Amino acid sequence: MSERIDKIKEMLKQSPHDCFLLHALGLEYRKMAQDELALEAFQQVLESDANYLGTYYHLAKTYEALQLPAQAIEVYQKGIEIALAAKDLHARNELQMALDEITDE
Repeated sequence: MSERIDKIKEMLKQSPHDCFLLHALGLEYRKMAQDELALEAFQQVLESDANYLGTYYHLAKTYEALQLPAQAIEVYQKGIEIALAAKDLHARNELQMALDEITDE
């Protein structure tokens, strides 16, 4: 396991629901192609804070990597709703482009 993952896990012992740390853990797992573990970390982020917008893209991409397109589409759509509610057009556009990519196949 990477040194970064160990450090993040150590910090999570102090703050187990820290969305930034959980998101970072998910990203580290994705880098290592440990998609099941990444999925768990990203899901924990959204369980703690459903408005943690940056996680929707990465969670959906993880579902895609796991060959679960229906779940990816659902996550993209939910992320788009959250982005619109937050008036974050950049995130909305990024999520929409990713959704279009997966639904145009």
